[in-house]
Amino acid sequence: MLVVEMLSTGDEVLHGQIVDTNAAWLADCFFQHGLPLSTRTTVGDNLDSLVDVLLERSLYADVLIVNGGLGPTSDDLSALAAATAAGESLIEHPEWIACMESYFAARGRVMSDTNRKQAMIPESAELVDNPVGTACGFALTINDCLMFFTPGVPSEFKVMVNDQILPRLRQRYSLPPSPLCLRLTSFGRTESSLAQQFDVLTLPEGCVMGYRSSMPIIELKLTGPESQRQEMLRNWQMVKQGVEENLLYEGTEGLPTIISRQLMERGLKVVLSEQFSAGLLSWNLFSAQAPIIQSEVRPSTETLSIERLLEEAKRMATQQQADISIAIGSRHDECLSLALVTPNGGYAQRVRYMPRNHSIKVQQDVSVTLALDMLSRWFNQRHVFGSYEWLEQVETLAH
Repeated sequence: MLVVEMLSTGDEVLHGQIVDTNAAWLADCFFQHGLPLSTRTTVGDNLDSLVDVLLERSLYADVLIVNGGLGPTSDDLSALAAATAAGESLIEHPEWIACMESYFAARGRVMSDTNRKQAMIPESAELVDNPVGTACGFALTINDCLMFFTPGVPSEFKVMVNDQILPRLRQRYSLPPSPLCLRLTSFGRTESSLAQQFDVLTLPEGCVMGYRSSMPIIELKLTGPESQRQEMLRNWQMVKQGVEENLLYEGTEGLPTIISRQLMERGLKVVLSEQFSAGLLSWNLFSAQAPIIQSEVRPSTETLSIERLLEEAKRMATQQQADISIAIGSRHDECLSLALVTPNGGYAQRVRYMPRNHSIKVQQDVSVTLALDMLSRWFNQRHVFGSYEWLEQVETLAH
């Protein structure tokens, strides 16, 4: 099997000052293309450390994706480190100078002399085009390891991986078929209870059940070779049936996107009122381009009973001529109130939040997910009030 690794560079990545989203994205992207990463390494902006890790990984990896360090400043050392590790000199590529000059001219600017550094790559390296930025990517072989050097800007990195690197890998290597990965997201269960329920399954050879907890949801993944599709689907059906009461959605779209599409397909308009969630519900649905007529954020100091909250939700729907109204009330005495108004009825509930160690932001995420779960259940003709292991239902109202 092809050994594929990633090397992330930069002090800001090494010291946790920024989140390495490029590494997460590449790991998922390559996995989907049948190229699971074997190792991910991070190194800071130190020339000796960069050279050492390039030489070290070249002895283990067939392909190494190096990310970051191709900018115009003095701490961008990836090209120099690559040349040093390969025992070569850096040479300037006039064609990339022309590309950068054109890039700046199109924006009404003159290229700075400091940008010339970005056209300096090892003499045996092959240019890898970057159509959306000034950082010149390149490919270089050291100790039979094919290395691709890419910029750290996510928009540039992703384009280069999809348009330049993956086609080169397909041309050079016989890549394995992409694995089959079945996913669903649950809400209201704990990771331990899910594992206890499904770890007893006898899975096909080469298949793995995985759990990813990211409060307030847990994603279940069944991954295996495409050749095991039928047996995997049989097992997956048992997983879905076992999670059924707490199944939020299947796939990777995300609940706000799914709900937004359902609203638009049915021609339904929405109004929102938020207290405890402080606009987070609106942000999630606006980001998914949901048909929202109006949203409001009210002070959390006012505590309404679920009867009053449902009345307020109905009032907003009537005033704005909306089909759907969602209200997230305040959090009081460890309890949270929510209301949902639909064309055929109104629903409200008060739940007690049992975990005591979660931040306010996590609790706000829970309130938004709970509200969306209520609407999703109504869409799918399920009981609007769910059953959750770590949320105690104190009071419900439906009419």
